[in-house]
Amino acid sequence: MPGMANDAWIHGLLVDRLVGPDDPRLAATASELAARDPSVDSGGGATRALLAALDDAWERGWQPADVVHAVTREASQRSGPLAVALIAEDARLREAASRAPDGWVEQLRELGALQPGSPAVVSTWHRSHGRAPLEAWRVVLSLVTALRSLARIDVLMPPPSRWGPVAPRRAGEPGSDDARVLRRIRGLLSKAESTEFPEEAEALTAKAQELMTRHAVDAALLDAGPSAPGGRAVVTRRVHVEDPYVRAKMQLLGAVAEANDVRLVWYSTLGIANLVGAPGDVAAVELLFTSLLLQVAQALSAAERPLGRPSGSRTFRRSFLLGYAHRIGERLQTARRRATEEAAAAHGVDLLPVLRSRQVAVEERMAELFPRVRTTRSRASVDAGGWYAGQAAAERADVGHRRSSLH
Repeated sequence: MPGMANDAWIHGLLVDRLVGPDDPRLAATASELAARDPSVDSGGGATRALLAALDDAWERGWQPADVVHAVTREASQRSGPLAVALIAEDARLREAASRAPDGWVEQLRELGALQPGSPAVVSTWHRSHGRAPLEAWRVVLSLVTALRSLARIDVLMPPPSRWGPVAPRRAGEPGSDDARVLRRIRGLLSKAESTEFPEEAEALTAKAQELMTRHAVDAALLDAGPSAPGGRAVVTRRVHVEDPYVRAKMQLLGAVAEANDVRLVWYSTLGIANLVGAPGDVAAVELLFTSLLLQVAQALSAAERPLGRPSGSRTFRRSFLLGYAHRIGERLQTARRRATEEAAAAHGVDLLPVLRSRQVAVEERMAELFPRVRTTRSRASVDAGGWYAGQAAAERADVGHRRSSLH
């Protein structure tokens, strides 16, 4: 039948032809598709091609949040809603809500991809967003190319092909106390990010950091107790860092991670960092990093105003971030040593063997996941004014006065 033949042609074209957002063939190919199927995927061939490309991405180590981060970065922001709708349909087909690892399900929930949608992903997206056929096909082409161009990365979570059978999820899993504390921390930081008053933001951030510190010290003391579990739990988590100044922001994340006994491996071209550490430590690093990004953005804006710096002073801004990251790392290391000494003195427990045991477990897991990792240093030029201004801002950053956000 003509309709089926047309659908097979569309499916084959999307499978065989890679057309990037800057490829001069994009406009011509999109026009060809719009002429053949102005309703945009009336037969479902484009949806099937996209689902197949997504399946390949899972097998190459990508997770739901990674995919959305990558396609909006490499294709365009317009690809984001279609990517989320595609992931939601993939989750429905695979019964991910009851079969996927907890971390996978959490990402689906955060993306809004656990909501039921239409199996006709592309045509439904086209109708709901009201895009012209030519523009819609351009987005589809960019998305399928972005998905198929994703390089292989380290597999940190089992892909769908390795999921088990459907099983109900149990309530009250170990770590529920962590989840309650993190919800409180996240709530405080969310309020800090939304307020227009710097003093209120600093107060809310300080409260969040104090809560993080108390919880981290409690966890360390629990590990030191006679009823401590035999093994040390180590988890991995990916953090997505957005442009601009990704490398400088990664330096800030690295400083926070190092001060928290969390190891970091990042993909320099993708804006994706892998954190490896104890569950509470990894969660604390991500939350503190998010808070410090807000603080450094505000500090940078304040530093530029009296200098009359143009908005395009990239070297100053990058240097500011690097200086800020360096000094924050020093402050967190000092705070960590002080908090460890205070906790040990208050409870009469030597925490150093416990912390060392946790470090060994993290290092072993790190070597298992990333056997070929190598250390790199930035060779980019540094603006001295920006560097020292960033260090000065770090001195004013609120990381807690009596306690660290670590152990």
